Amino acid sequence: HSAVTRIQVQRPGFNYTFAHICILNNDKTCVVDDIVHVLEELKAARSSNRTNFAITYPITHLKDGREVYNGHQLGGVTVHSKDRVKSAEAIQLTYYLQAINSLNDMVAEKWESIFCDTVELFQKSNRKVKMYPFTSSSLKEDFQKTSRVSERYLITSLVLVVTLAILCCSMQDCVRSKPWLGLLGLLTVTLATLTAAGIINLTGGKYNSTFLGIPFVMLGHGLYGTFEMLSSWRKTREDQHVKERTAAVFADSMLSFSLTTAMYLVTFGIGASPFTNIEAARIFCCNSCIAIFFNYLYVLSFYGSSLVFTGYIENNYQHSIFCRKVPKPEVLQEKPAWYRFLLTARFSEDTDDSEETNTYESHLLVWFLKRYYCDWITNTYVKPFVVLFYLVYISFALMGYLQVSEGSDLSNIVATATRTIEYTTAQQKYFSNYSPVIGFYIYESIEYWNTSVQEDVLEYTKGFVRISWFESYLNYLRKLNISTGLPKKNFTDMLRNSFLKTPQFAHFSEDIIFSKKYNNEVDVVASRMFLVAKTMETKREELYDLLETLRKLSLTSKVKFIVFNPSFVYMDRYASSVGAPLQNSCISALFLLFFSAFLVADSLINVWLTLTVASVEFGVIGFMTLWKVELDCISVLCLIYGINYTIDNCAPLLSTFVLGKEFTRTKWVKNALEVHGVAILQSYLCYIVGLIPLAAVPSNLTRTLFRCLFLIALVTFFHCFAILPVILTFLPPSKKKRKEKKNPENREEIECVEMVDMDSTRVVDQITTV
Repeated sequence: HSAVTRIQVQRPGFNYTFAHICILNNDKTCVVDDIVHVLEELKAARSSNRTNFAITYPITHLKDGREVYNGHQLGGVTVHSKDRVKSAEAIQLTYYLQAINSLNDMVAEKWESIFCDTVELFQKSNRKVKMYPFTSSSLKEDFQKTSRVSERYLITSLVLVVTLAILCCSMQDCVRSKPWLGLLGLLTVTLATLTAAGIINLTGGKYNSTFLGIPFVMLGHGLYGTFEMLSSWRKTREDQHVKERTAAVFADSMLSFSLTTAMYLVTFGIGASPFTNIEAARIFCCNSCIAIFFNYLYVLSFYGSSLVFTGYIENNYQHSIFCRKVPKPEVLQEKPAWYRFLLTARFSEDTDDSEETNTYESHLLVWFLKRYYCDWITNTYVKPFVVLFYLVYISFALMGYLQVSEGSDLSNIVATATRTIEYTTAQQKYFSNYSPVIGFYIYESIEYWNTSVQEDVLEYTKGFVRISWFESYLNYLRKLNISTGLPKKNFTDMLRNSFLKTPQFAHFSEDIIFSKKYNNEVDVVASRMFLVAKTMETKREELYDLLETLRKLSLTSKVKFIVFNPSFVYMDRYASSVGAPLQNSCISALFLLFFSAFLVADSLINVWLTLTVASVEFGVIGFMTLWKVELDCISVLCLIYGINYTIDNCAPLLSTFVLGKEFTRTKWVKNALEVHGVAILQSYLCYIVGLIPLAAVPSNLTRTLFRCLFLIALVTFFHCFAILPVILTFLPPSKKKRKEKKNPENREEIECVEMVDMDSTRVVDQITTV
């Protein structure tokens, strides 16, 4: 304490100490914790060999007759009989600084920084004493520290995603391989994210560590859109012109991508609206909206142009990486083996009529899905095991869902090795028997001298350990055998002349505000008292319940009062960080259902999509709880994103299946997986690889982010490739098993008009229907 009070902040022309910036008492001395006075009296008693001074818990009587509360200043207390303190494992000292102007605020901020350095220096020379400094800026600094400790892990994540995106788009066929499109797809997502960050920065927006989740929001949505376009390109006929192939790609993939983009904008738009009362969440949603909007524009323009460019390269039989003309097979035979390996390609002239014309089936993922997985997952003997596995999934999800708890721990949003973590851990361990001191402020002029008013005030504070001027005053009157039903003048005169001048109660003089009126009459215009609640160890919820109880009382009581404690700021933060996003997500979900009902071609798509989203969200919440993740601001934002991520991946599968006619359900399940499965698998692999480095970041915020996003991706993948393909084979809609007979009069005649280039290697014009 002596070392702290000697701290100096050097400014031009003057050195500030604690005495210059502290909050002052009525006697113009710095306000310090009462435990300091207790220790000073204990030290004086020991130096004079007096043994009659004893510390009691949680209230101690000082030598001057004052009663002081030490429940929040002594921790890990062991007591003798009559609450006499035998030992204490921890002491908490609080220093109160002024912030009355910009200079004072600047000096106080510098003083806090030197304070932390002083404590750490003192710790090195006194290793037997563990000290945990915590200031008003510690939480902010530790919250932003997550960004700094995440930098190298994010770079690792970027390298892994780039590598896998290129591999996912590559084939052995050097003409039809599209490694550049994998890289350009990731570049499209990056450009959109950087554009949003630049706009937020130029408009005066604030950065916070929750922005770490935005690249992964963009990665899940943006990469799937680009991979879906590439998948549509593979389905087009190679003998078509590039313009027709591009038109077919946009017609096939951009409708669903536009709808899912609109859903993202609606969901995050509501989060960015004034309905959200948390600035960090609002800025996150606003940034996400801007990034998603520009990603859509860049996919239409930049990535679409890249697709056209690579289409011309493919039509000209140029190498997909080096853009060099690929020679004919007979020419390649004369080249070395490594040269033939690098320029391996399949020419359309080499394909017989009896062979399949789709040369993209040599792609590893396409070949795996079509040849093996689709037949395996729809096998009659596999379906019962998938259904059984789904029941197990629901059971564990329900078990976790019933244990969901709201997060109210500050350590959940900061980096791991920080002062906030150490301080909150020690405080919860040693100082959880009593809640922090709660200010009970009466801000109206009431009839304090009236017995019924006094009883009303005491009724609202019933059940708490009260350390207040009001209770002390009542006790004082009882000692003097004076009735509490005094007239107003006698009451105020007693306060001024007797109560405030008595040494025993001088400590409470700052808690009464007088207002002089005519004829020397005095009114008590405001007052305050302090309440301390008894709480159970490791029960953070009790403090939140206490806040809610007092808040309801302040709205319904006859006496106008407010309650406050700095910890209530964080309690309110977590209360709103869970309630407001959940409320917004429910509003956005209802709006999306209403919005999509007018856009989908069949109402069954909406039904299946709703059921799938509900199943995914239910499972994610359950497994998230089993994985020790609480429901806080970060996890709720992830759950909102999970709704869109599920729609992103499942909507194309369901649309293809529901709208399919003829054949059987099994046939259309296979077809849906063949058409959209590769894009889902590619984006999933890149997404998971990008998430893995987050697990190693030493921060609880990124730990929550990783676990939530990983569960969302895993559960969605499980539904896309296992649950939906099995359930859809025996549930509506039904399919026509008979093909309709074609009218022989409506036959079409096809005239093939071919324009061949000079080398006679490639058809470059289109097929005209007559």
